[in-house]
Amino acid sequence: MIDLHMHSNYSDDGTYTPLELVKQCASKGVRLMAITDHNCAKANEEAKKAAKEQGIHYIPGIEIDCAYEGANFHMLGYRIDYRASDFAGIEENIRSQVREASLIMLAKTKELGFEVTAEEMTELSKDSRWPDSWTGEMFAEVLLEKPEYADHPMLLPYREGGSRADNALVNFYWDFYSQGKPCHAGIKIPDMKTIVDIIHQNHGLAVLAHPCVNLEGKEQLLKGIVSLGIDGMEAFSSYHTPEQALERMEQAKAYGLFYTCGSDFHGKTKPSISLGGHGCGVSQEELEQELGRLLERAK
Repeated sequence: MIDLHMHSNYSDDGTYTPLELVKQCASKGVRLMAITDHNCAKANEEAKKAAKEQGIHYIPGIEIDCAYEGANFHMLGYRIDYRASDFAGIEENIRSQVREASLIMLAKTKELGFEVTAEEMTELSKDSRWPDSWTGEMFAEVLLEKPEYADHPMLLPYREGGSRADNALVNFYWDFYSQGKPCHAGIKIPDMKTIVDIIHQNHGLAVLAHPCVNLEGKEQLLKGIVSLGIDGMEAFSSYHTPEQALERMEQAKAYGLFYTCGSDFHGKTKPSISLGGHGCGVSQEELEQELGRLLERAK
């Protein structure tokens, strides 16, 4: 089994340590893995060592927020030199902005009519590697635990049996805190070309993450994104239907890109997503050949 997209607690929304992720991958039979934390490459050192001890082939990775034509995207970087100062700089850029953005999200959450305090959010984030970052998932966690909102109509879809309850926390983020939604707080993220270049300059390969999510309603941007020099596309993802995944696989081939598969496993924020749960719809032999080309191109 292969999974090239998962998050440790070095991401602001990840649950498990890198060591815990490696052990979980070993128990599930994952033999090729990559931890791709949001804007942070620090998990790779620990994970690479632990994976070797478990007999798992490990590919260093990262997932970086970037912008193209006014829209936000995620770019995966594989086989990167994760110790490079460029990745430390990307992390510091985000860290320098998240506190102000968190306070803006707090104010906008209150504007929706919810009572939530900075103290409540700080208590929830105190043990995080990103204590100043209050994510949409965290706001959902706090609000869904408040007894006074047990029957609140805005929260009912995220409770058991609701239409958005499968991944309640992250769905709340997508519905209220993502780009264009009422509680969104924008930060200055690098443009996509800069990120693709940084990945290449540090011996990595740039792969567009979960395209059916970020390209929804913006499909016309794909040709321009490909022209920036990306190397691959994440065709198989927990967010894609089998039909969408096969379409993206063929699309990648048509553009001369390789395709990858990743679950985007986080832990408690996405409980319906399991390691290896990317719904790969091709034979293991073909997938291994495709990823073999990825590894070969990374040498």
